[in-house]
Amino acid sequence: MSYNLSERITVNPEQCGGRPCIRGMRIRVTDVLDLLAAGLSPKQILDEMPDLEMEDITAVLKFAARRIDHPILVAL
Repeated sequence: MSYNLSERITVNPEQCGGRPCIRGMRIRVTDVLDLLAAGLSPKQILDEMPDLEMEDITAVLKFAARRIDHPILVAL
């Protein structure tokens, strides 16, 4: 699977308070993450949100992983 995250995850200051959304829809990245954290499977999420695609869920996870993977600087 080869695609740019910016094709799947969009940020628009005029939509959802500028929070990252999926493909310009009003489905926020955090909405999908919350459903996954609550124990829903990707299939259950896709059943609940038929506008989503499996690639969107993968992009959400990649996006979240990249957002928290930052260098920690230690003062000596």
